Amino acid sequence: MNQSNSPRFPDATLVNAGDIDLAVHQAGEGPPIFLVHGFPELAFSWRHQVPALAGAGYHVVAPDMRGYGESGKPPNVADYTIQKLTGDLVGLMDAMDLEKAVIIGHDWGALVTWQMALLAPERMAGLVALNIPFFKRPPINPITYMRYKLGKDFYIVNFQNSDEADQRFAENPKRFIDVMMRRRLIDRQKTKKKRGKRRPLSLLEMLDREDPGGEVLLTPEELHVYAEAFARSGFTGPINWYRNFAHNWKSTKRVEQIVRIPSLFVGASDDAIVSRSQIEAMKPSVPDLEIRMINDCGHWTQQEKPEELNEILLSWLSRRYPA
Repeated sequence: MNQSNSPRFPDATLVNAGDIDLAVHQAGEGPPIFLVHGFPELAFSWRHQVPALAGAGYHVVAPDMRGYGESGKPPNVADYTIQKLTGDLVGLMDAMDLEKAVIIGHDWGALVTWQMALLAPERMAGLVALNIPFFKRPPINPITYMRYKLGKDFYIVNFQNSDEADQRFAENPKRFIDVMMRRRLIDRQKTKKKRGKRRPLSLLEMLDREDPGGEVLLTPEELHVYAEAFARSGFTGPINWYRNFAHNWKSTKRVEQIVRIPSLFVGASDDAIVSRSQIEAMKPSVPDLEIRMINDCGHWTQQEKPEELNEILLSWLSRRYPA
């Protein structure tokens, strides 16, 4: 992938991870660290962390995940189960002759990281989850619950049996990324709360607003990198991750819901997606857990507050996974 707009970010090479080829950016030498992005992102989202971690003595590996960027894009929904997503990371380790690595995930990447700690803990030296805490497997199908509690327009429910979002996002990827990746969106959410009950998040509704709210996060050059990548790849692969919520719930029925590896959670004070109560609720399920919060920061932590995040990461790594 050509990252000419960001010379600090290394070029990608294709690595066969077993099932598919992943476009992988690498830098540095030493103990391995994998960086797993979320939706709608790319390995490029880690452009501020790669040089900092590599400079501290780590071998940093940042793939475009399955369905994204220059990585493989299998056509079927069943190609994006949690077993496939965690399997890509295991396959990548095998291809690179790595026994273990610290996995750092953001957004959907954090969900993959938590689940890998349950499904393949022997391949993890530790984990860092940004913004999304650990959620235990619920007693009922999560889509059934979301549809009942949040309605059919809630974005995860909307994704399930419709390709409307795939098409709408692809019509103007630049507009969609600009609407999604903004800072200080929580101010708008608080205003809504004062008027009454907070409305479930609808990405299609956000896209239709004349004023998306918040403040611009990306530079024009950074926005171009995202828009160009999604213009080529589309959004169906990334949205297929969401279409496996029910499958993932069924297929992990007998998996113990305890994370037994060293864990760091980095939350953001103004994250419009996750509440403090959800962060507190994970503590009994993650015995070796450190929690750090970043103030005046929304959901896109590694891009909104890169220096503060890098300091937190390097502090934890120096104690738990020294280079």
